[in-house]
Amino acid sequence: MRYLTFALAKGRLAKKTLSCLEQIGITCEEMKAPGTRKLIFVNEDLKLRFFLAKAGDVPTYVEYGAADIGVVGKDTILEEGRDNLYEVMDLGFGACRMCVCGPASAREILQKNEIIRVATKYPNIAKEYFYSKKNQTVEIIKLNGSVELAPIVNLADVIVDIVETGATLKENGLDVLEEVCPLSCRMVVNKVSLKMEQERIMKLVRELRANGTGAD
Repeated sequence: MRYLTFALAKGRLAKKTLSCLEQIGITCEEMKAPGTRKLIFVNEDLKLRFFLAKAGDVPTYVEYGAADIGVVGKDTILEEGRDNLYEVMDLGFGACRMCVCGPASAREILQKNEIIRVATKYPNIAKEYFYSKKNQTVEIIKLNGSVELAPIVNLADVIVDIVETGATLKENGLDVLEEVCPLSCRMVVNKVSLKMEQERIMKLVRELRANGTGAD
């Protein structure tokens, strides 16, 4: 039997994913070792391998077959736009929204369909939303840090960013103006892997769902 390899997005999503897997009997004790410098973790009994990666790299590992299965946020999947993978399950946790945000005064310019400046960490998602869904021409400004700053210092009219509670927006005088799409943690599978290991992969999906994991 060949190994099934999982690429997990580092941080909260990986911890939550491992917790869900443990509930259906899939464990990897190696990953719990404090201070470990290992990169690949193995469950020999179940022929499973795991590794942690930056969220933005997970779809790449899956697309090129370095991982059979990836677990990462929907925002990353949309932004990366990889073709050679299937989204097989909404795991249901990490729920939030991708939104257009800005000062209340920006509502008017959004409705007028004017050319505006949009600051975001997610240029591909922003382009798809404004160009394809709204047919609105915008200037996209790519930022890596706190995008909430952009409207405050007049770098941009609005931002496109992930919103969980909205507390940071309110603290900085910004509002949610439009919702782009709902987000949550998803399981993606390499297309070739799904053909070769369909029985094992879909059994995993069924067991997770039966245990209450996943969005309705």
